Amino acid sequence: MWESRKVLCVDFRPQFSNETASTCSGISLMKKNFESCHLFFPEISHHELVFIAALSFTYFSKVFSGSIMKSCFTQLERRFGISSSTAGIMDGGFELGNLLVIAFVSYFGAKLHRPRIIGLGCFIMSLGSFLTAMPHFFMGYYKYDTISRASDTLTSSFSPCSLNQTLPGLKEIPGPGCKKEEISYAWIYVLLGNVLRGIGETPIGPLGISYLDDFAREEDSPLYIGCLHTIGMIGPMAGYLLGSVIAKLYVDIGFVDLSAITITPTDARWVGAWWLGFLAAGVINLISGIPFLFLPKSLKTKEEDAPSKQNLDSVKAHRGESHTEKLATEQGLGCLRNLKDFFKSLKKLLSNRMYLIMLCMMLLQAKSFIGYLTYNPKYMEQQYGQAASRSNFIIGEISLPAVSIGMFAGGLIMKKYKLGIVAATKMSLILSLLGYLISILNFLVGCDNRTVAGLTASYDGYVMCRHGRAVPFYSACNSDCSCSVSQWDPVCGANGITYMSACFAGCKDIRGSGKETVFHNCSCIEQAGSMMGNSSAVLGECQRSDNCSKLFIYFIMIKVVGYLFLSLAAVPSFMILIRCVLPELKALAMGFQMLIIRSLAGIPAPVYFGAVIDRACLVWSRTSCGRRGACRIYDSNVYR
Repeated sequence: MWESRKVLCVDFRPQFSNETASTCSGISLMKKNFESCHLFFPEISHHELVFIAALSFTYFSKVFSGSIMKSCFTQLERRFGISSSTAGIMDGGFELGNLLVIAFVSYFGAKLHRPRIIGLGCFIMSLGSFLTAMPHFFMGYYKYDTISRASDTLTSSFSPCSLNQTLPGLKEIPGPGCKKEEISYAWIYVLLGNVLRGIGETPIGPLGISYLDDFAREEDSPLYIGCLHTIGMIGPMAGYLLGSVIAKLYVDIGFVDLSAITITPTDARWVGAWWLGFLAAGVINLISGIPFLFLPKSLKTKEEDAPSKQNLDSVKAHRGESHTEKLATEQGLGCLRNLKDFFKSLKKLLSNRMYLIMLCMMLLQAKSFIGYLTYNPKYMEQQYGQAASRSNFIIGEISLPAVSIGMFAGGLIMKKYKLGIVAATKMSLILSLLGYLISILNFLVGCDNRTVAGLTASYDGYVMCRHGRAVPFYSACNSDCSCSVSQWDPVCGANGITYMSACFAGCKDIRGSGKETVFHNCSCIEQAGSMMGNSSAVLGECQRSDNCSKLFIYFIMIKVVGYLFLSLAAVPSFMILIRCVLPELKALAMGFQMLIIRSLAGIPAPVYFGAVIDRACLVWSRTSCGRRGACRIYDSNVYR
């Protein structure tokens, strides 16, 4: 074997410079240095290289699609007018689709043309991404409540305070005609798209790794698998970066006059061009599946197959037909024997108390991580007043790299110090504990509620929590105005208080149009007192304080450090799970762990996290028939 390696190095020598050739010549006398040379120039065929490159790109495309979904989660709530719990059901469709076919694909897929099955999965993922974007093209233009739209059709004597609910551009009071309203279930298309993405993603992992392991040498497999996961980590970063860009673009960009849009990306009614991300994901998934159509069913060469074929022929020549019939009979009973062995192995696995403890721990961690990651952008928007674009950028370009560094460092530490199962347990416990203690500090860096008259503060400016003490929606300053409680078109008064609408501020006059609209003679602002006696208001919520911006920086620092410690503990925890079972049960242990996490964490976690978040909502949007839509503003303290 050593002589063959030496010849290989000499064969490569003419292709490089004299310096490289002389190096390889010297390496032939030193095994350690030769192996370094061989690491960078492994023997690999054209088809093998194409497969590794195609599978790496597929790993990138599948996580890219998933991060696009997470990055526009809040915008989907607003666009479809659904609660966070309903959006959680929509998000769980991916895990559901994966569970529907994972057993079928894992068993039968290995017997079929694996590259083509992977390519078919990529095409199904592409179809799912396109299906997710489809509602944008038949739902019509996005509409939101705004007084300025109604004022454009009226005279300059228009008064928001005397505004009734039948003016153009505003929602009507529920009446008999609302029975004809068609409730939008367009979010079901997103749910079905996620199910298709989950189905298409299923064969990539098991079939791709098994196909790679068939032709790769034992010493090269870790290198190839490491490349796959390294490139896979780039996917979420690219997905969140694209999500940050498209979140700045208005949802109907290219179809409406953007100068007429009165809301900004920081507004609770803003919806970015979420559909662009899914179109990009669909194209990438489609391209990633094409190379697999041209790969052979197996990469074993004729030379490799010839000896085995000759041996098989010689065996057949020395065995009679009776033995062949015996083998056929044994094969017929093989399935039943394998099924019995499976249940015996599963029973033995579930009787391992340490494995069950680790499984429960990983399940709890997965539940918290999935729920937190799903609603993390929304938390930053509501807690610190950040735009969706900035929230996505922070997750993709700051938080995820910290996770990658932590996992790599955790594996490096275990390898360098050769930690056993006891040492790995101590490392996992200490680092996990530190990570959670650091994460608890987030309770100390939250911003207070926005000062919104009638919600979190009285009309005199005294801050009160609506969940703890009732705050009246109306006051004497707007008692003569016919204001709708369900309307959310906030204005910022000159006194620094946000009002649910210009009507609730008691504004009598309006000047300008679009984003330049200014309201004057606002009785509630005048009553509360304002700087220099100014009783005007402008569109949008009042800006957060400078102290809140500083707290947001502390929040990011705590998040990164906490992620780093928790990810350092991830690799030791994973190794404990593998080492606490018998060697022949490792594959079953990993498969059962993934099944439990997908079914008990991936599907329900976004739903009940969303249901709890919904309880912190202060104002819900309403349709013309009074149906509840997306939440406009949350109680920051309850949310935190």
